[in-house]
Amino acid sequence: MARLLEGKNAVITGANRGIGLATARLFAREGANIWACCRKADDALRQELQTLAAENGVWIEPVEFDLTDGAAMKDAVMQIRGKKEKIDILVNNAGVEQQGALFQMTAMDVIRQVFEVNFFAQVAFSQYLTKLMARTGGGSVVNLASVAALDMTAGYLAYSASKAAIVSATKTMAAELSAQGVRVNAVAPGIAKTDMAMGLTEAARENTVASSLMQRIADPEEIAQAIAFLASDRASYITGQIYRVDGGMA
Repeated sequence: MARLLEGKNAVITGANRGIGLATARLFAREGANIWACCRKADDALRQELQTLAAENGVWIEPVEFDLTDGAAMKDAVMQIRGKKEKIDILVNNAGVEQQGALFQMTAMDVIRQVFEVNFFAQVAFSQYLTKLMARTGGGSVVNLASVAALDMTAGYLAYSASKAAIVSATKTMAAELSAQGVRVNAVAPGIAKTDMAMGLTEAARENTVASSLMQRIADPEEIAQAIAFLASDRASYITGQIYRVDGGMA
């Protein structure tokens, strides 16, 4: 049976941990070659990526840069272009959480910082890579939004608003890029077993779990499975959609 992403080349941001790393692992198993983007690839990550590549007959190339550093981002794009391989998939996964606080008590600098990573950097990176995609026949972009962007979430204005901006950007990008053969969708996860989610207060985690029909926290690979589907040719008639993966949150 053919693998879901056989022969595809994917760029994944935030590929060093959490949902990003789970996505890289799944993509490799499904036959995709990967540019694994992260701020810093330590020895353990490099070894895991080498092992993943060897076990699955793909190549995986770490790309180290800070998404908020414009010059570093351009260098990263040049590294990706230097591989001289078609880009089929972009997964905009990297992001930051905020510590829970009422919006009246949240410094504007904190809000700006969250938007810088969760929105502005994602849009800038997408501008570069979708131009390359369009030149070589199109591809698929999967953005990471959040159920926090779609539902009321007290205490997390910066995070939820930045992810709501991603939701809006996803739909606009889909409308603009469809003619160029580029599909754009977003996955909106609920709470998953990631460092970001574990940084929430115990009460916040319990409330989130209690509000879902499945009454549990997701494994990151469950989110990665949705990303892989939207990235694949099996989703060839899907664009501009926000795909909730939240265990049935009310």
